[in-house]
Amino acid sequence: MYLDKMTGALEAVLFAAGEPVSVAELADLLQLEKPQVWELVSELKQSYEAESRGLMLRETAGCFQLVTKPVYYSTLLGLGRKKEVKLTNASLETLAIVAFKQPVTRAEMEAIRGVKVDGVLNTLLDLGLVAEAGRKKALGNPILYATTEKFLMVFGLNSLEELPPLETKPEDEAEAAQQVLQLDNTLESKGKLR
Repeated sequence: MYLDKMTGALEAVLFAAGEPVSVAELADLLQLEKPQVWELVSELKQSYEAESRGLMLRETAGCFQLVTKPVYYSTLLGLGRKKEVKLTNASLETLAIVAFKQPVTRAEMEAIRGVKVDGVLNTLLDLGLVAEAGRKKALGNPILYATTEKFLMVFGLNSLEELPPLETKPEDEAEAAQQVLQLDNTLESKGKLR
């Protein structure tokens, strides 16, 4: 009984540590003698080897670490790709402008927001929520920006038609900016933003 309890404590320590832990550290944490820790480590290692489990106990330079079994490597590849996207208010405003006015140039975004969008736009591009969508046939041929499929996935939309409608066509840029802020609040309150 005692051995089972201490094996569980050892497992908890190794899991929480996340990195290799020496036998001396384990003995200190578990308040055991080193030979007892070696016995627990041996027991835990045999337990992981005997059962079809996803973890194994790895010994590295006299330290021990809980790691996933190599056979599950391909299964775990997808885990690193799923990351929560957190956006600032400035990012949300700019993203809403792109979503409703796309394709749109950087200058058009800045005219609506009233501030530079360079940093925010670069963040949206890095996150893959916005992408270049060609060039506008105008003086200087500025780059046009549009939302991506990832944008739809992040916000749980099947298509852009599912975006909430703008209440009215804005009379001026200030009114458009106000509607963008209202849209941000609407999306956030409906739980579409994370």
